[in-house]
Amino acid sequence: MLDRGGLNRREILQKCLALGSITLIASSSRAAMLLAFEEKELRKPTPANELGPFYKKRAPETATLRAPGDPGMPLSVSGQILDTRGEKLPNVVVEVWQTDHLGHYDLDGYRYRAKLPADGSGNYKFESVMPGHYPDRVCQHIHYLVTAPGHKPLVTQLYFATDPVFEGDPDKNFNRDPLIHNRELVRPVMLVGDPKDIHAAVNFELCLERV
Repeated sequence: MLDRGGLNRREILQKCLALGSITLIASSSRAAMLLAFEEKELRKPTPANELGPFYKKRAPETATLRAPGDPGMPLSVSGQILDTRGEKLPNVVVEVWQTDHLGHYDLDGYRYRAKLPADGSGNYKFESVMPGHYPDRVCQHIHYLVTAPGHKPLVTQLYFATDPVFEGDPDKNFNRDPLIHNRELVRPVMLVGDPKDIHAAVNFELCLERV
């Protein structure tokens, strides 16, 4: 993670050691101190979730899954992709796929499927609609496949705290969907805009584990 001056955690610690702001105990080497500091600061990788049967390769590179006039609640999803040390990851590719607002996957084409190259700071964003429910799954969700050089691929899913299945209490009811193993994947939903042009917005930060 970078501070406002552009230094990462290791560089900050090295600077503190050089200036005498931190004193090492006799039994600690500089390398051991740096390693212990970094391990203590590690983030947890984003929990994995099932790939599912509807993934398709060669999705189009676009951040606009929602076409003009598409029915359903407009949805904006954004986030940042980091590693477990909090470093921003460049050269990340995010693949997403979901149903339309009625719970139907496009199995013949690539509607509501996209490949999203993240920017140099690991940020991504796409425009879609709130996915619908369908008989084989309990909750609304969006599938993710995230890849970055030097990191383990992440297969996961995004869920929505506003899903009626949770009855307003995702902390208590998230496991009503047997495929949701971690509450962290259920994200808050903000409603933005005026009553005549309202849309949902969700932030979904992702953390990848190094190989």
